[in-house]
Amino acid sequence: MARIAGIDLPKNKRGEVGLTYIYGIGRSTARYILEKAGIDINKKVSAWNDDEQTAIRNVISNEIKTEGALRSETQMNIKRLLDIACYRGLRHRKGLPVRGQRTRTNSRTRKGKRKTVAGKKKVTK
Repeated sequence: MARIAGIDLPKNKRGEVGLTYIYGIGRSTARYILEKAGIDINKKVSAWNDDEQTAIRNVISNEIKTEGALRSETQMNIKRLLDIACYRGLRHRKGLPVRGQRTRTNSRTRKGKRKTVAGKKKVTK
């Protein structure tokens, strides 16, 4: 089992896919890391030897921000938006979509479960 950046990578997957289990590394970044370390992207994680794992660790630690550092930077960016009270900060504060999506329908992920409001009663004569 390969442990890189504090994450246990799945050993039965290809290297390119296995690296994406690390927060902050997607497919293209994983390809870049393996290319820079001189490892075939189709090679399984279980087939990596210690030298290859060390090369991958070095590339990640020297060039790419991952896991805790990236999460804290993201949170600091959101906190900055909240502090300056810009439009995006207000949307974050209210828990609404930040990037211009419609909210009349959809946006359930941000707004949470529906809170039903009763309709008006019709006046009877």
